[in-house]
Formats: sequence, structure tokens, C-alpha cells
Amino acid sequence: MGPALESSLELPRRRDLPAARQRTGTSPHAHWLLANAARPHPLRGFLAISDRRTRDLTNRVNCNRDANRPMNDVGMVPLDEVTLEALAEARHPNPFSVLGPHAAPGGRVVRVFLPGARAVDVMARRGEAKRGRLEPAIPMGLFQGLIASSEPYLLRIEWPDAVEVTEDPYAFGMLLGDVDLHLLGEGRHYELASCLGALPMEVEGVKGVRFAVWAPNARRVAVVGDFNAWDERRHPMRLRHGAGVWELFVPRIGPGQRYKYAILGPHGERLPQKADPVARLTEAAPATASIVAEAENFTWTDDDWMKGRNSRHNKHAPIAIYEVHLGSWLKGQTDNMPPSWDLAIRRLIPYAADLGFTHIELMPIAEHPFGGSWGYQPLGLFAPTARYGPPSEFARFVNACHERGIGVILDWVPAHFPSDPHGLARFDGTALYEHQDPREGFHEDWNTLIYNFGRSEVQGFLTASALHWLQSFHVDGLRVDAVASMLYRNYSRKPGQWIPNIHGGVENLEAVAFIRHVNGVLHERCPGTVMIAEESTAWPGVTRPVPDGGLGFDYKWNMGWMHDTLRFLERNPIHRRWHHEDLTFGLIYAFSENYVLPLSHDEVVHGKGSLIGKMHGDDWQKFASLRAYFGFMWTHPGKKLLFMGGEFAQWREWDHDAGLEWRLLAYDRHHGMQRLVRDLNNVYRQEGALHALDADPTGFRWLVREDYASSVFAYLRNGMSGAPPVLVLCNMTPAPQPFYRVGVPLVGGWRELLNTDSALYGGGNLGNGGFLRSEAVPSHGESQSLELLVPPLATLILRHEG
Repeated sequence: MGPALESSLELPRRRDLPAARQRTGTSPHAHWLLANAARPHPLRGFLAISDRRTRDLTNRVNCNRDANRPMNDVGMVPLDEVTLEALAEARHPNPFSVLGPHAAPGGRVVRVFLPGARAVDVMARRGEAKRGRLEPAIPMGLFQGLIASSEPYLLRIEWPDAVEVTEDPYAFGMLLGDVDLHLLGEGRHYELASCLGALPMEVEGVKGVRFAVWAPNARRVAVVGDFNAWDERRHPMRLRHGAGVWELFVPRIGPGQRYKYAILGPHGERLPQKADPVARLTEAAPATASIVAEAENFTWTDDDWMKGRNSRHNKHAPIAIYEVHLGSWLKGQTDNMPPSWDLAIRRLIPYAADLGFTHIELMPIAEHPFGGSWGYQPLGLFAPTARYGPPSEFARFVNACHERGIGVILDWVPAHFPSDPHGLARFDGTALYEHQDPREGFHEDWNTLIYNFGRSEVQGFLTASALHWLQSFHVDGLRVDAVASMLYRNYSRKPGQWIPNIHGGVENLEAVAFIRHVNGVLHERCPGTVMIAEESTAWPGVTRPVPDGGLGFDYKWNMGWMHDTLRFLERNPIHRRWHHEDLTFGLIYAFSENYVLPLSHDEVVHGKGSLIGKMHGDDWQKFASLRAYFGFMWTHPGKKLLFMGGEFAQWREWDHDAGLEWRLLAYDRHHGMQRLVRDLNNVYRQEGALHALDADPTGFRWLVREDYASSVFAYLRNGMSGAPPVLVLCNMTPAPQPFYRVGVPLVGGWRELLNTDSALYGGGNLGNGGFLRSEAVPSHGESQSLELLVPPLATLILRHEG
């Protein structure tokens, strides 16, 4: 973050500041912002100027356009007091009308404002021959002079402790094209990070950085940073009408420069300096400045992965997701090494690959000011957090995942944003990204602001953010956070705290339209990527295609399944017979959407305890119950998600400031749980019956559903034609069930693929010798059956072998 101004209300008019290098190129004309001021303007309130000084400034600027007014001794139109005062106080709304080159009799008037400079010479850009000296004027820092030459020029600036040679920022013409501005206004500029923000580029043969920011209601915007000693008088920007975008090319600076925007609101109020909403690189928290990022030049080696991505993500594929909070996962991995993407390449990727997960899902990595939000209150929607390294290292991490056969899913948060003063809140002095009315635009639960999804520019900003992660970083999918809060206007609100939609209903029609839009755009432009909704209500058609009236997601978290089944496992086994439906109810609606079964971070925080801690009974029962539960989960219809630490039964509730309890892996029961998760993933991936028909009711059939007394459940999983079926039995009490008979549809042998009671996993090692043959004994409506020993608190997985 840059140094604070001496006053929050007014910048000092005279101040010697250390100089930093600034540069720019040439333009034959000046851009008169206040011309034709009487004409109605599309930017609300921009010309509705109430203070006397600005009205006077408007009149004087228009009058000064008269080239026939008397010249002073150097042939220049004198600047009036109001204009000079506005320059000195960083209030002038249109610097290009005053600064830079202006046609005049005998040549060009060149005018620069460089507070702290001692002298300024104008030199030819080619050959650097001196063409004249600019004379100092009032206020201090203003230099001007008549230059006969019309060639491109340089400024030779004498500072108290240095001499700088650079181009004039106000000699360059307009930068953004009409197509860019048109698309921005319509919210359809999907390459926003290549349009707005800070982009290193070459203009008229001059290298520098083009800054551009959307702030349509601001009276004045300047870019401040390391290159101008954070002096907001130095680099005021030009407004491009209609789109409401301010732009400026600053020559001879490049990547690594810190910067922010200094903005005057619509009534002339000085706002807190703002970080760039489209910055691709930021300072590490708690600092808040944006940083000029290098051009994207990473060399990808994942072509084969990208070409085959669709087959890895469709509803017939095995998807087992390992959810990770990177900072806390990496803690304790090495001695005192800070978390980084490179460390994650060496530690996280081999770990997830060894356990057989198909994907790593990262909790939000978009830049966020407060680490305690876990990333769910982001402000830098185009910037990977600086906590773990630069964007190029994140790209290297994704590439390395793909080389190991692992996909990368990011948690993405378009529902809301925090109200930090350097961020998006009242960005240009108005409710620009958010709603004006808190009944539409404020989440009391999270103390955050809600995006105004009905505004085209905001919709375009969010859509471009999603595309940026998928296209620039080859991310394989986005898990969209808090979708329920987006869909309902009355979400977590009491009567009188929300506003109905235009039809009087609770649905947020603008958010629904945005969700459908972004899903459509992403699937069109990034084929093979996957969109996952964290949606906890009964909203119909979350994973139905948009043309069919759905929201267009690929998958939805099955929050109901998670709550019901965990509630069942928390009960004393002797009472489970009375709550049998907690384990079976999910199959009533299991095929209404394409589901992911989530055991996420939300279930192991805020006093909820760890997964192992939720299980009922003594330690033996807890471990056996969790093993049985994992067996049930991995054989239940739906893709899988497990939060870090659950795979080895961490005792402690997750704490983002602490690492995982890796030391527990020295104990057999914890190491056995980890081995079980590895083997479940392998069986799940190898057996088509366990994943190919996850979203098809023909992929599941109950065999034993109503054994209330024993709390035993048995079901078949079927795959595509020709794939052998898989039989699953779950015993959810501590009592073993010997001689348990279950009907099977096929004659022959059934091989035991996995038994969660195996000693390998820390169990009692009860089982069936690994293989059984069916008998011609009718049971459960089948002519054949198996007689088994079903171990206590255990899940058995068997495959038919003919």
C-alpha cells in the first residue's frame, strides 16, 4: 500500500517529493473533457457540478479554447487561477486539456506539471537534441513553453538528486479502441484482463504500462505508485466517455511497480486509494497495493491433458476430489519454509496422486485481504494470492498437476465481496459494483456486499474473472460458492430486510440470469471444464442445461446427503434403527441432479469437530464407523469430495492458522484410515459400476433396504453394458452379522474387493476369505444368494466374476 496522504481531505499544494521515473509518447491533439458541457451526458452526475470552483473551471476551460485570445510573451494562452489551483490540488478533471502538447501560432505549447522538479528541457526523441526549455510557472511544479518543432519529443527533467529523460505521458493519444469500449459497456469484454488493469506494452515505439480502470461516476482519477512517489498530482488520467473508463500510458515503467488509483467521487470527495479491480498481481497481505504484472508467457506442456479433459469430467467419469486449504496443508511439511506453489508441487501433488484422487480443489486463491476468511471474501478476482508466490508459479503448479494426471478445481466467489476501503466498495464514490439499497446489497451474516448482477458491466467483470482462471491458468473447473445466497433475495433475511423481485417473488432473477450466462459462456469458450454449484436448497434444475430451463452447472454439492448421513453416524448405534431413513433418504432424489457427495471444510469448523470426532462411541467404534462411512460414501451414487485431514482421521477440528496433525500417521489406526482412502479411490476408479451411471437410476438397486433391526444395508451398483456389477453391504452397528444372506442377480463367484474391517486399515480382520459363490437359495426376490459374515461397523465391496 502506498504512503498515506498528509490529509484525507486535501493534498498539499506545495510539496517536494522524491522523484520517480515517468514516461510517455506523442499525440497531435488534446482531449477536451468539458467541451459541449451543456449537452446531456450519459454518466450520471459527472457534469452535475455544484461547487463554484469547478463551475468556474468548466467556463474557463471552454473559454481558453479560443486560439485568438491575446498571447503572452511566449505565445501561449495564460491559464486562469481556477485551472492552476485545480492542477495544484489534484482536482482538475481533464489533464489532457491543459498538459502535454497543444497547437499554437509558431509551434506547440508544451506544458507539464512536475512538483519537485527544478528544470525541464524539451529534446528531440531521435538524437536527443535540445529543442527548448520549459519555463517554471505558478503553481510550483508547472513548466511551460512554446516549442517550434513538431517532432516527437522527450523531457529532460532535473530533480534535486537526479536527472531523468523520459517521454511526456500527455503526448500520447487515446489508447483503448472503440470495440473495447463498446464491449465493456455491454458487459461482453471477456478478455478484461487484457483491456483494463495495468498492461506492459509498447505504444508508438515506447515501452511502458497502460493503465485503465472503470469508474464512470468519478470526477477525477489518477494512478499513483512507486513511479511517482504516490503523488496523485502527477498522473491524472483521461476519461473515455460512454464506457466510463479512465486511461493513461506511463512510459518507461514495467512489471514490479506497485500502484493504486486516487479517485475523486462525483461530488469532489477524495476517496481512499483503491486497488485495481483487474490487477493480475498484488502485494501480499496485509499490504493492499496492486502490482504491474509481467505479460503471460508461461510455456505449457499439458496439451494431452487439455485435449482429453472432457472425458475426465463428464458424468460417466470417476471424480474423487481432495479439497485443500493450501496454507494450512503445507504447514509442518518442512522446517520453517513458507507455503508456496513450488512447495505444493513437491509435496501436495505426489500426496494426492498417491492417494488416488482425480482432482485437487483449492479453497479460494483469488487475492483476499483477510486470511481468516479462508479466501471466501476476495477482492482480487484476477490475481492469484501473493501468499504463495507469483502467477507464473501458480501456472507451474497447474501444469505439474496435469502432468501427474490430476485436475485442478478452484473455489470461485461471485456472490459477494468485503467492504474494505481499498477494494470495490463504492469504488468511484457510488454503489458501482454493489447495490445502493442494503436490502438488496448487504449480507449481514458475512458483513459483505452483494454484486449488482443486473448491471451489465458487473456481469461482464465476473464472467471475465471466471474465464481468466480457466483460460490463462488452464484451471479445469470452478466450484461456485454460496449459490443459494445468490438465488434468493430473502436468503438469511427477516421480513422487511429484503425487496421482492418485479413479480413479487423471492427469486433473484438477475442472479439467475447471470448464472445461466456465465455457465453458457464458460462451456462454449472452455470445453471440457466443469462447473460445480455449492447449492443447498431444492432449486430445480441446477445441473440441467440452460436451453432446457436449468442453471447450466455440471454438478451440484449434495448437502442434504451429507447432513443426513453424518447425523445418522453421530447417533448411538442402538438408536439407529429408528433413524434408518437418514441413510436411505438420499437415494430418493440421488438422480434428480448430477451430484458431488461433499465432506467439506464446512463440516469440520466452527465447533462442529472433526469427522472422526463426530462418530459415536469409544475410539474403536469411532474409527470403525468412519471406515464404514467412507465405504458407504465411495459406493453411493455421486462423485466424491473429501477435505484434507479427513483421510487420516485428524482428531482436531481444522484451524486455518495451524497445520494438519501429520504426526498421527505414526499410529496404525490413522495410517490405516489413509490406506483405506487410497484403496477406495483405486477401486472406485477401476470399477465402472461405481461411477459410470452415477446420474442414472439404472446404476443403483437396493437389495436390503429395510433391515431396521440390524442396520444392515445392501445394494448393487451397475455399470455400462458388459461391466460386472458390484455388491455392497454396510453394517452400521458394532454387532457382527454372521450367516447373513443376501440375494444376488447373477450365478457364480463374487470377489471381495475391499473390506473396511481389514487389519490393513486398523480393523478386526473379520471377513469372508476374499471370495464367495452364490447358492441356489432364493432371497430378496432373487433366485441366487450369498451367505456372508458382515463385520461390525464395516462395509464390504464385492464384484461378480462369473
